[in-house]
Amino acid sequence: MRIAIATVQVPFMQGGAEALAEGLQEASLQAGHQADIISLPFRFSPESEILRSMQVWESEDFTKLNCYEPDRVICLTFPSFYLNHPVKHCWVLHQFRMAYDLHEPQNPQSLSDATRRLITERDTEHLTHCQGLFALSHTVAERLARYNGLKAEPLYHPPPSADQFYSAPHQPYIFSPSRLESLKRQDLLIEAMRHVKAPVWAIIAGMGGQYGHFKEMVRLYKLEDRVRLVGYLSPEELRAFYANALAIFFGPKDEDYGYITLESMLACKPVITCTDSGGPLEFISHESEGLIVEPDAKAIADAIDRLAGHPVEAMKIGINGRAKYDSLELSWNKVLEALLN
Repeated sequence: MRIAIATVQVPFMQGGAEALAEGLQEASLQAGHQADIISLPFRFSPESEILRSMQVWESEDFTKLNCYEPDRVICLTFPSFYLNHPVKHCWVLHQFRMAYDLHEPQNPQSLSDATRRLITERDTEHLTHCQGLFALSHTVAERLARYNGLKAEPLYHPPPSADQFYSAPHQPYIFSPSRLESLKRQDLLIEAMRHVKAPVWAIIAGMGGQYGHFKEMVRLYKLEDRVRLVGYLSPEELRAFYANALAIFFGPKDEDYGYITLESMLACKPVITCTDSGGPLEFISHESEGLIVEPDAKAIADAIDRLAGHPVEAMKIGINGRAKYDSLELSWNKVLEALLN
């Protein structure tokens, strides 16, 4: 079968969506199919560029790709699912959340009401006409139901290089790997370290728009000896930091999915997450695979102190996480089977 994987990209940014598209392509190739990723650049602003991108994708006829017509198109991201093809399945990684749950009416740079209505209408229309509608997670499926009245089947997949994660005896640090952006809320961990009594430090990995702000927070709070911003890590370094951590902090705001949760479970590490973190809550139960606390610095500090003061409990919670991951039986073969049925 010839499979086209349709998505958008923000040039020079590599994140979970790009890793997922590559994983889906590799799984398709290993299953004996022809598969290619077809992407167009996406610009978040100005508003006219968002509207133009919608129009471009609506004009795309995927039955006319030179001499090669795909047998199946799998659309991943807004507005790629606006394209035209008779056998189009949509696996929605997330919608354009600035038009939905992340809309801030008080922000002068927010989308206009007219654009938000148009996006909602066009999303609903095009997703309704997909031959198969899937969501990255229950969190994403719930948004589709709430805002668009659509029922999507949650479809979990494994993180990249899942078989290469391992566990080692813990060292006294909390690890927090993610893009440094407001929604990832690494600032909560930095604030929490002001209250942590245990002799542990926090290691925050990743780059992003909030790097300078977080670095300034560390300086202002005089936490240079307790919080380290280590920037980009190679995959090997990342897995080593996971393996040797006491616990992982991942407390984003309403995350779509979150590889970090699954990677923590693969490394047998307890996850500290928050009551409003979305995706992580689909895998973590309080005191079973991690600790779920309010998105409050003092509550996070208390969770860190608890795990640091009870290392046997931390180890048991981490082992529970690995057992939970194994019970999910995540595989690209299952994903591909669902998308191609």
